[in-house]
Amino acid sequence: MRKFKRKIDKFIQQVSDKITGSGLMQDEITADGQDKVTKEMAEYARLLAADACVLLENNGVLPINQDNEIAVFGRCQFDWFYVGYGSGGDVNPPYCVNLIEGLNNAGVSLNQDVLNEYQDWLSKDENKANHGWWGHWPMCHPEMPLDKTKVQKVAKSCDTALVVIGRAAGEDRENNLIKGSYYLTDEEKNMLETVTSAFKNTVVILNIGSIFDMSWVKEYPNISAVLIAWQGGMESGNAVCDVLTGKISPSGKLPDTIAKNYEDYPSSKDFGDKKFNNYTEDIFVGYRYFDTFAKDKVLYPFGFGLSYTQFSYDNFEFAENNGEYKLLIDVKNTGNFAGKESVLLWCKPPKGNLCKPEKVLIAFAKTKTLAPNEKEQLAITFDKKSLASFDDMEKTGYTNAFVLEKGKYSFFVGDAKVACIDIEKTECIEQCESVCNVKNSFDRKTAFGTETVPAGKVNLRQRIIERMPADVKFTGDKGYKLQDVSDKKISLDDFVAQLDEKELEALTRGEGAMGSALGTAGNAGAFGGILPSLREKGVYPIITCDGPAGIRLKKYCALLPSSTALASTFDTKSVEKLYVQVGIEMNKHSVDVLLAPGMNIHRNPLCGRNFEYFSEDPLLTGKMAAAVVKGVQSQGVSCCPKHFACNNQETRRNRHDSRVSERALREIYLRCFEIVVKESNPNTLMTSYNKINGVWSHYNYDLVTTVLRKEWGFDGVVVTDWWMQKSKSPEFKKISDNAYRVRAQVDVLMPGNMGRLEKGYKSDGTLLKTLDKPDGITHAELVRTAKNVLGLILKTRY
Repeated sequence: MRKFKRKIDKFIQQVSDKITGSGLMQDEITADGQDKVTKEMAEYARLLAADACVLLENNGVLPINQDNEIAVFGRCQFDWFYVGYGSGGDVNPPYCVNLIEGLNNAGVSLNQDVLNEYQDWLSKDENKANHGWWGHWPMCHPEMPLDKTKVQKVAKSCDTALVVIGRAAGEDRENNLIKGSYYLTDEEKNMLETVTSAFKNTVVILNIGSIFDMSWVKEYPNISAVLIAWQGGMESGNAVCDVLTGKISPSGKLPDTIAKNYEDYPSSKDFGDKKFNNYTEDIFVGYRYFDTFAKDKVLYPFGFGLSYTQFSYDNFEFAENNGEYKLLIDVKNTGNFAGKESVLLWCKPPKGNLCKPEKVLIAFAKTKTLAPNEKEQLAITFDKKSLASFDDMEKTGYTNAFVLEKGKYSFFVGDAKVACIDIEKTECIEQCESVCNVKNSFDRKTAFGTETVPAGKVNLRQRIIERMPADVKFTGDKGYKLQDVSDKKISLDDFVAQLDEKELEALTRGEGAMGSALGTAGNAGAFGGILPSLREKGVYPIITCDGPAGIRLKKYCALLPSSTALASTFDTKSVEKLYVQVGIEMNKHSVDVLLAPGMNIHRNPLCGRNFEYFSEDPLLTGKMAAAVVKGVQSQGVSCCPKHFACNNQETRRNRHDSRVSERALREIYLRCFEIVVKESNPNTLMTSYNKINGVWSHYNYDLVTTVLRKEWGFDGVVVTDWWMQKSKSPEFKKISDNAYRVRAQVDVLMPGNMGRLEKGYKSDGTLLKTLDKPDGITHAELVRTAKNVLGLILKTRY
C-alpha cells in the first residue's frame, strides 16, 4: 500500500511540476560536486551560515567538549532542511552537508549505537523522507520512536545529547497552527522528554526557516542550550558544527520577535483570510508592537542572541552635520573567546501628536572578529528621515508627509543612553503625494485605542493624464543598431523611433513561458530581444533566474543560507561579499537577472515564504537587500528585488487584498524597498501578486509610477511576478490587462503569457487594440516602456 501511495505521489508531483513551471529536475550529483562552486563561495556560505546561528539558551554546555562522546537524536541530523520550498529555494547544489556529516568533519566523537539505530530506521522504505510536490511539501518528517531504556543506557556512557528539530514551509505552502508546523508533534515532545530526563546535558538545535512556537522550552527545565541553526544552505552541517565546537562564537541575533503564544502577535486575528486582511495593527509590527503595548508577551525579543564571550561599549561620540548623524562607539571583547558583536542603535521618540512606537531601530553595525581584550571603533550613521513619522491625517499640520515632531529623541545601545537631540519645532522632512488610498475603511491601532483609517480621495485619472510621457514619432527602420546608442552615435530616442508596433509590443512582455531556449536550461524566462528583428538590431535577450538562495537552473549552483538566516547576522559587508560570488556564478551561467532578494516584511510567523524574506523590521530588511544587490550588480549583472509590495501571506496570494493605511505602507511595507532603491540602485524590480487596497500591484500606477519612479527616482525595469490576473482599469474604461499594466509603468509581463498553462506566446490583444484611441494606450507609453527595457540592456550588456 505504501509503495502504491509513493507512485501516486510521484505522478502527482510530475503533473504539478508541469502546471506550475516548477519542474527543474536535478542533474545527477557526481563525486566532484564540491569543485562546481568556487572556494570563495563555499567559504562565505559557511561563514554566514555560522554567523547566522542564534544562541537562545546556554547554561555552559556550549561549546561542546570534543573529547567527550555525543549522542544525536532527531532524524533531521540526516534529513536536514537546507532551505525552504518553491522558486526561492529550488536550487541544484553540487553537495549538501547535513549535521552528522558536519560533526564527522569536525572530528566530534559520536555515539555509534544511536547513530546506527537511526541509520537502520531511515533505510526502511516506509521511513524514508517523502519530499512531496509543489505546494504539498512536508513541513516536518515523522520521528523515530525512542526506547527509554535504550536512551537511559546510552546516557550512562555520555553526558551530552543533541536533539534536532526541523521545520520547512514555502511558496504556496503556508505554516499552519497545527502540530508538525507551528507546534511540536507528540513524537517530538516524547523525544524531548525521553532525552532530557536521561542526559545531564541536552542541546536543542532548531533547523527552521522561520520562527515557530517556542513555549515548550520552559516545559523542559533540563534543556541545557537552544541554538537556532536556521536553514543554512549547502554548508549547513559544517557551519553549525563550527558553532557547536567553538571554532566560531555565535553572533546571530533574532530578526523577529518570538512571542509566548501565537495569539500574542498583533496580526494573529487578521491573517490568512482568503479575500482580504485589514492591517489593523498598522505600524505596530513586531517589536514596535511588543515594546509599546505588550512587553510581558515576549519570550525572546528582536535582536536577542547569546555569545560565548562578552562585550563592553565605551567612548560614545555623537555628532550631527546637515541632518546626517554619526555615532562613534568602541566595542571591546571582555571575555575569553574570540567573537563578533552586532551593535543596534535604537531611538526612543517623543509621543507628540502622532502615535509612535516605544522605540525604533534606526541603524546597526557589526564588528570584525575580536580576540579577547581587543576592541574596535564602529561608526554608525543615520539621517533625519530615520526619525520621522508619516502623517496621513494632518495631525501635525502637515498631511501626506514625513514629519519630525518637536521634542526629545533619545538614542540607546542596549540599555545605555548614548545621546539625545531636542527638536524645537516640528519639521516636514519630506512632502509626498497621497497614494494607494484605502477604499474600505477600517480601524487601526493607536496608543489611545483605535482610530478609523481614512478613505482616500485622489483623482487618479487626472494624475495619470497630467503625467503622460512625451511621444517619439515613428520613423521606420533606419538601420540603427543598439550598439550605435552605446557608442553615442545616436540617441536612444532615435533608436526607439524606428521600432514598429510589433517590436514595441514585444518589449513589454517575456518570450512566453519559463525555460526559454534563449538562455541556460532551467531559466525562469527571457525578455528584451525575444524577436529575431530585435536581435538583429542588437537588442539582446535578458535571461532571468529565480533566487534568492542561489541560482535556480538545471546546473550546479551554490545553495546559500536563507534570507532570514542572513538577516540574523546583521552583517551587510559579509552578505555583500557572498553575493559578489553569486554575481560571478551568474556570469558563468550566462544569467542576466537574479529574481532576488525577497523583501516582504515578516508581518506574521505563519507566512510560508518568511524564510525567503529577511525580518519584521524594514530597516534591517532594506539594508540586507541593498547588500545583496550591491554584491550581485558589482559583477555587471542585475538583481530584481521582490515582491513589491505587501505580499505577506501565501494563502490566495493571487487574489488576496492587503488593506493597509498609507502610514503603515510608508513606514513599514514600502520603507524597505525605498532603502534598497536609494542605496543600491537595483536594475529591475518585481511587483507582487496581491492587491493593495483593491488594486493589483501589477496595475498600480501610484505604487510603481508615483512612488517608485517619481519619488524614489527608480529608472530601471519593473516586471510582474510570473503571470497576472485579468482586470479592467476603473479610470480608463477602454483599457484592460496588458494596456492597464503598461499605463501603470509595469514594463514587462513575465514570463510573457497571462496564464501559466499557456505554452508559447499567445497575444490577448489588450495592449494594441486601443492604441492611440480616446483613453486608449498611447504610442508614447509604449516608447516609455521600450526605453526602460533598452536602458537595462545598454547598462548590462554593452
